Amino acid sequence: MGFHVLKACALAALAIPASAHAQVYPAKPVRMIVAYPPGGGTDIVGRMVAQKLGESLGQSVVVENRGGASGNIGTELAARAAPDGYTILMGNVAPNAINVSLFKDLPFDPVADFTPVSLVASTPNILVVHPSTPARTVRELIALAKAKPGTLNFASAGVGSSSHLAGELFRILAGADIVHVPYKGAGPAMVDVLSGQVQLYFATMPAAIPHVKSGKLAPVAVTSARRSRALPDLVTIAESGVPGYEASTWYGARGDRAPACGDREGSRRSGAARPPRRPGLRAGRQLARGIRCVHKIRNHEVGKGNPGRRHPAGMIVASARAKPMRLKRRC
Repeated sequence: MGFHVLKACALAALAIPASAHAQVYPAKPVRMIVAYPPGGGTDIVGRMVAQKLGESLGQSVVVENRGGASGNIGTELAARAAPDGYTILMGNVAPNAINVSLFKDLPFDPVADFTPVSLVASTPNILVVHPSTPARTVRELIALAKAKPGTLNFASAGVGSSSHLAGELFRILAGADIVHVPYKGAGPAMVDVLSGQVQLYFATMPAAIPHVKSGKLAPVAVTSARRSRALPDLVTIAESGVPGYEASTWYGARGDRAPACGDREGSRRSGAARPPRRPGLRAGRQLARGIRCVHKIRNHEVGKGNPGRRHPAGMIVASARAKPMRLKRRC
């Protein structure tokens, strides 16, 4: 699924303010906030990273699930955390990029309130159905939806989630009358799909593959433009009669806001004027200074193209094949 389990040393550069460098880091457990309930893709990826990161740091990384409001509740909690380098947000494309276009008043700024640390994983979704659903191919599913309009439901991890948008794109391009049923996370959505309460789910691969391999869910197609290496025999939706269809998701680690030079105490939280916004790449380098094992980084821009709102950009990507480099101090 294009998964980069990060070198733990790369994530050790995570949002450590200058004041933390004067101490032995980490001196206490690190909190990882997952903005979704247990059982979904974000939770699975977050726990994998937390385990490896904890082993590398020699300190516990405690996963705290705070789901709800399409990831906004957990993301707000992380935004309000003390800027001391001990809070990691494991989020995905929804609260970090999509929600800024869907919600009029977000309780956090996805650009200014966080320091981008790394793209952790990118993966297509997989269209699965409950075994009781009389369709095993995309064409059969479209025919069933057209024969019985409004009777097929598809679950999602919440409004604006990748599973929601993947389903809506399918509904539009295929002309299939399917009904959206939003949940408070991928975990609760998967429970109802497994029980047959909902027939369809454009699930993330980390959450779906175990149930596909056990036979509890029937795979129909993947949402990417090309077949997935994880399930090479499974066709894509595009090659199955819906040309132009493509959808995917990504997971990213973000740290607390990086103080600008001369703003070591976090003036925003003390009531002072907010310092000028800094590009994500520069902020990431500022926080990662002195960490010699950080991989060569490149910009990975997401969510651009909406002229009316600002989107997160400059997620720092750690490449497993990149050579190590030393980041120069900027302050």
